Amino acid sequence: MNDRAPIAALASRPQAPLYHQVYTILRAQLMEGSFTPDKALPGELDLADRFQVSRVTMRRALDELVREGLIERSRGRGSFSRVRPGGPGTDGSGLLDNLVSMTLKTTVKVVSMERQTAPDDVVLHLGLSAGAQVLKTVRIRSVEAGPISLTTTFVPEALAQGFSVKTLGQKPMLTLLEEAGVAVARAEQSMSARLADATTAPLLEVGFGAPLMAVNRVVYDTRGRAVQLLRGLYRPDRYEYRMTLAREARKPNQRGGDSARVWVSES
Repeated sequence: MNDRAPIAALASRPQAPLYHQVYTILRAQLMEGSFTPDKALPGELDLADRFQVSRVTMRRALDELVREGLIERSRGRGSFSRVRPGGPGTDGSGLLDNLVSMTLKTTVKVVSMERQTAPDDVVLHLGLSAGAQVLKTVRIRSVEAGPISLTTTFVPEALAQGFSVKTLGQKPMLTLLEEAGVAVARAEQSMSARLADATTAPLLEVGFGAPLMAVNRVVYDTRGRAVQLLRGLYRPDRYEYRMTLAREARKPNQRGGDSARVWVSES
């Protein structure tokens, strides 16, 4: 690990509080194993000097790590990492939208739930007829440290008859679909980066313009019918996407090109 944090990176992100920028970098270093549980982290003054911030700012960043359960502070001994090998990160490899690792306790708040005429882009993604009705829900999933994701989902109304604010706050959407008799089979997903706007920033408790991970997912049942469209925004400091890849030989193309070994997902 470098003795000094990338100060230029901090300066280039004025949209987030300074303590949070320091916290984000330290969290990434903890997850990467830069600090081991058997050896204390550098002292508060040393870290403040490395990041070129005040002691008050550094203490607040460390307090955030304590609140998230990533470090433990002991009077007279210092701060120690509580990250196990592999980290307590959030796993995004599964189909179910309960994407938070079982090692982290999460809660869900239903921001809104309404039945509406499907917008044109939702009609396209779900393969619906113009004017079809869908159930739109907006939910925030949180860990002890605070919000981790903001998800907006659209489900054909016929499949969501028994859904309520109460059940949506207790179970993942796909669990409710399966309980309603939908046989979930696969999903197509894309990921990109987004900046927090005036609406999402306060909901996810980040600064305006803070970077977010954006996920767009369409879920299909065993008949090939689209049963859910999910659009999620995730805080990259509290969410981690993992994928297992394997080398696979692709057959020659129709033009007679050579076969090639490429990385493909095993999920």
